[in-house]
This record gives sequence, C-alpha cells and structure tokens, in this order.
Amino acid sequence: MGYRLLFASLPLLLFTVAHSQSPSSLTLEAISPQNEPVRVGMAGDDPADIGRYLLASGAGATRLSPDGQSVAYTHSITGAPQLWITPVAGGQPRQLTFGNGITFFRWAPNSSALIYGADNDGNEQPSFSMISIDGSSERLILPPVSGGFRTFGDFSVDGQTILYASTERNGLDYDIYQANVRTGASELLYEGSYGNFARALSPDGRYVIVDETVGEDSDNLYLLDIETRQLATISKPDPRANHTNGGFAWLPDSSGFYAASNLYGEFTALVKYELGTMRFTTVESADYDIQNVNLCGEGGRFLVWTVNEDGFYKVHASDLTTGNELRVPALPEGVHALSCGNQTPLLAIRTNGWRTPGDINVWNLASGTSQLLFESSLSGLDADRLVRPQSIRMKAQDGVELQGLLYLPDASSRTSNGAPPVVFQVHGGPTGQSVANFDGVTQYHVDRGVAVFKPNVRGSTGFGRTYVTLDDRTNRLDSVRDLVDMLEFFQADGRVDADSAAVAGGSYGGYMVNAVLAAYPGYFKAGVAMYGVADWVTALELASPALKASDRIEYGDINLPEWKSFYEVNSPIRQADAIDVPVLYSHGVMDPRIDIAETEVMVNALRGNGIEAPFIRIPDEGHGWRKLSNRLFYYRRQAEFLESQLGGN
Repeated sequence: MGYRLLFASLPLLLFTVAHSQSPSSLTLEAISPQNEPVRVGMAGDDPADIGRYLLASGAGATRLSPDGQSVAYTHSITGAPQLWITPVAGGQPRQLTFGNGITFFRWAPNSSALIYGADNDGNEQPSFSMISIDGSSERLILPPVSGGFRTFGDFSVDGQTILYASTERNGLDYDIYQANVRTGASELLYEGSYGNFARALSPDGRYVIVDETVGEDSDNLYLLDIETRQLATISKPDPRANHTNGGFAWLPDSSGFYAASNLYGEFTALVKYELGTMRFTTVESADYDIQNVNLCGEGGRFLVWTVNEDGFYKVHASDLTTGNELRVPALPEGVHALSCGNQTPLLAIRTNGWRTPGDINVWNLASGTSQLLFESSLSGLDADRLVRPQSIRMKAQDGVELQGLLYLPDASSRTSNGAPPVVFQVHGGPTGQSVANFDGVTQYHVDRGVAVFKPNVRGSTGFGRTYVTLDDRTNRLDSVRDLVDMLEFFQADGRVDADSAAVAGGSYGGYMVNAVLAAYPGYFKAGVAMYGVADWVTALELASPALKASDRIEYGDINLPEWKSFYEVNSPIRQADAIDVPVLYSHGVMDPRIDIAETEVMVNALRGNGIEAPFIRIPDEGHGWRKLSNRLFYYRRQAEFLESQLGGN
C-alpha cells in the first residue's frame, strides 16, 4: 500500500520517575539539531507542510483575575510558553514574560500582580518570580533549588506570603514551606516524607489542604493548621483513592470545601467536605470522572465543574441560591479548563479541542451571556480538513473493556482504496489519558491518509478507580498485551490496515514501545520511542525518594529481591534481542525524569543485533521538546523515518 508522508505525535504526559542526571554518551552515533531554515509552505496548501501544524497555537493554562477584570494565560507563539494578559472588557493582549518557558502562574489576591515559575534549564527546577499586570516591574522571589524540586501551593489571604512544597531540606522529601513574596525569606511549616504538597488555603488563612502521594492516581488528604503546624487527617482510605484531580474550592466561611473524589465509587464524584462533621457528602456523580471544580462569585453563589466523557469534556454549572443547573453556552468540542473569581460571576473557559488549539470564552453566570475573548490560530490550515476522533471500545483477551480515540482519514486523503495504515500513539503517565485535544501532528498524519489510534490501555485515567489499578506491579505486562489485543481488534474490524501499523510513544509511552516490540514481535512494522524506560531496575533504583511511595505501589519495591528479579526478567532491555523491526529513538540530554542512558542502552542493543536504530539526541532539552526549532527538527526526521518504514509516495 502506498501513502504519503507520515509521522507520530507524542503527548507530553510524564512518567513519574526522576533520575539524577548523568552525562550522555557522546561517543554514541546520534543526530542532533542543526541550524536550518524554517519551512512552513504556503497558506492553503493541501497537503499542508508540517510547519503549519506545529505553528498552530492557542491559549495554554488560563486564569481569571479575582476581580474579574483580566484573563492571564500562557501562549507559545514563539515556541516557549510565555505569560500573557487580556482585559475582559476588551483591548490589546499584552505579553508579560520574555524569558524561558513558564511552568505555572497564579494571580495575587488583589489582582495587581502574578507569581510565575520559569524552568530556565529544562531540568524542572523552576525559579519563582512576581510580575505586575502591566509588565513594568518584576522581581525574583525564590531562585531554583539546586538539585531539588519545588511545587507552588497557594497565596496567603493578604498576598504577602506563598505556600509551597520543596525538597530543599534534604533533596529527597517534599516539605511544606511559606515564603515572604517581598524578601524571599522562607520558613519550614511541616517536615514530611516522600511527597506532601500544599494545595489550597482556607479563606480565613488558617488551614491549607495537603495531599500525600500514595500512587500515581491516588493520595491521602490532610489539613495543616498554619498556626499550630499540626496535621489532621481528612481521608486516608484503604483501598487508595483520588481526591485531587478536580482541585479544591473552599466555602467563603472556611467551613468546608468542594472537591472531586472517587472515595465512594468507581468515578470521581463532586463531593463536599465539612470541617465540623469531618465527613464527605456526594453532591453530584456520573458514570464518568468529574473534574475542574470551582466556586464562583460573591458568597460562592455558583458551583461549576466538568465531566470527562471518553476524552470529551462537558461543562456544568449550578446556582446554589436556587438549586437550578444553568444552561451552558455553546462551546467547541474538546477538553475544558475552568477558572473564576470570588468577586465576580464571570467564568473563564479554556477549550483545547480537536480543531481549536486553545480558545478562551468568558461566561457571565448571572446574566447567561458569553463572549469569545481569545481565538486559536490554525496558521493557515483548513479547519474543515481537521478530523474529529471517534471513541472506540473493544475487549481485551481477558474480558477487560478497553477504549481509544481513532482519527480516520476521509476518502479524499487516502492514497488507495483500501484501509489506511495506522500509527498507535501511546500516551505517557502511565496514569494519563488520551483525550480529544488539539494534536497538530496527528492531524498532519490523517491529512496524508494515515490513521492514528490513541489507546487508553488499562492503567489509564478516566475509566474508573479499578481500571487505573489494573496495570499495578505484575499486571503491568497486561497493559502491554492490550496494544496487541487492540491491533487484533482492528484486524477483524477492517477500518485500518492492521498489517501496516507502527507504534509510537513518549515517556511511559516510550517504555510501552520498547516493551510491546520486545514481547510481541511480528505485530508492528516499526517503532518510535521518545525518552522511555529500558531497564526498570535502574529506573526504579535511581528514582527520587520523593516519588518512591508511589513507585512501591505501582511497581513494587525494587529493594526487595522478588521485585528486582521480576524486572530483571521483564524489562525491555532484557528482551531486546527479540526486537526485529527498526526503531527511531530520541532523548533530551537534560532530562531529569528518565536518564538518557535508558535510551542509549536500547540503541546499543538493537544496533548490536543489526537492527536499524537511528538516535536523535537533543542537547538543550529535558523531558520533551519545548523549543520550536527542536520540534521542527525532530518531527521532520520522524516523518522521514516512518515514511521509509511504511512506504510513501
């Protein structure tokens, strides 16, 4: 079967193993980015150049100011995410930051400034800075923690201090700190072990919600009294549960908060916790996960949330004074993120959908009116040629129901009358989920007659509390088998050419590529593995102790002989001799999560067996490609590789 240029897009969902950095073996033959002209083709070209798809952009993380006057958001128009601000009443957007990529930001309580994190070296060790809303003044609050990590929590009520979690005490364990935003002086509030993170401060300034990581999608929940420094348990369930994926919305009188939790069922429900009774009550539930819980307007009048239906989000809102659910304005399909202020009935809705890289709508919950504040740019692409994903469900060989999103080329894009070839694109995590967001590389694929299937194998989020645990420990190999079962489903289904399939993935998805090609040779014709694990023994031994609590649950304790023996046998590098198809490898030298040695050992193993294993080494990147120049360089080479393996014209 002939078809045109193709390559795989890989989501930046992160596998939670953090390595101490070791030098890359520069003697290993590799390709690195070179200075070359940026080509984007002409607007309206069909098929469009890959550059058009990579330049399509929209708003990233979005937050409404507390007073409702402005919306701040990240935008990667130059390749690295920067902080922008736009007045709600209308006016010219203003770029506030001009340095390296923004990792997070929050509004100060008085709406006069924002705090933001900047990852200067790609090593996930951000600095914290404050910047005025007009961009005229900026100051460093906390420099990066050398060899350590830091996670922002919340502002104090008066905006004079911030709460954050950091490993700066010993480089291993996350403790809770508070710091003065003017002087940068910090003090330790709570000395923890492993992963403890400050999340949301009560309006009276007394309590901060703290979650303790006990699994990649589960946690224990506590209240830290700021005055006494005492920690009280909210929820420490067995079996484990998730309380944090929906965020936390405190009641104005600090008597409790709203959240999303699967404490009482398979899916995360909208729950309310009352400090007086020390109990959760269920407010709203569905056969899907509830996320994005917010309390908006004066007195907390409006309660808003989203429901994740197979990767397509639906927005819901309720007027707590009347008990009536509100009619939601028309929104693009995709993934919605919500942000509102406590002084206004306005709600900012950022939509990253399959044809909208990042629109921002502002909805007045009181009046029902809405406006499009920020519109995505498709960089000259024809929106009518973008393909909507289909949710596909099928059975694994053991009866577990699996799901994925299929992007199927239309007849005008195909180069033959038969079923199109397919790229399996595996998400990271492992507790991530493939959703209906904008993926320019996938759309590039599809416009050239190549189907893309994004599997949500067992262990993925979004499909229930049980489903996310089905790949724990010795069951991890079952998720690898899921890829084969899904491919066999398509062999019988006929919508794609399962005999002409490639498998691609980044981070944990990169591990899945290595694993399925080693364990099940003969199913996929080629692989693309980005910054993935090759040897679980070294990966888990080098993992940050701050993550080991999660690791022990998900993978077993590598310090115990039975688990070390298990992974000595079942790591991809131990089975690399079985890989008999070409694999394109890539890794960033600065990667703090998965050491570049994990990729180098696979490259050496395959080359030693005479298997084609080209290697792209990117010196100035960490866990994923942030810089536009590197993205353009990499994805063009990825396209050339897969075209050479699967054919082209």
